[in-house]
Amino acid sequence: MHAFDVLGDPVRRRILELLVDGERSAGSITEIVRSEFGISQPGVSQHLRVLRENGFTSVRAEGTRRLYAVDADPLRELDQWLDRFRRFWDQRLDALATELARGRRAAAPHVTEEQP
Repeated sequence: MHAFDVLGDPVRRRILELLVDGERSAGSITEIVRSEFGISQPGVSQHLRVLRENGFTSVRAEGTRRLYAVDADPLRELDQWLDRFRRFWDQRLDALATELARGRRAAAPHVTEEQP
């Protein structure tokens, strides 16, 4: 499955968002995703499996719990692929930064020196 196909699903993107700050148990992920998307536990498990099988997450056992974490390698590959297109939005972001700086200068109170 192509990386964009994996990340094209909002449930899988949400799972990765949940894992950004560190490991989470499958139960914790399932609880949040079920409440937000209204899908069943087997449905969440299916999304976790897709992420794991495509290298976006790793899983380790801790007793009876399964702890999931983000695997950054596929994300680095996506970043490298996107690098070819970055110039399209970097130019606009640079222009926006220039305009914001101009607006701050124009809005700043002018300081005048006191004449004796």
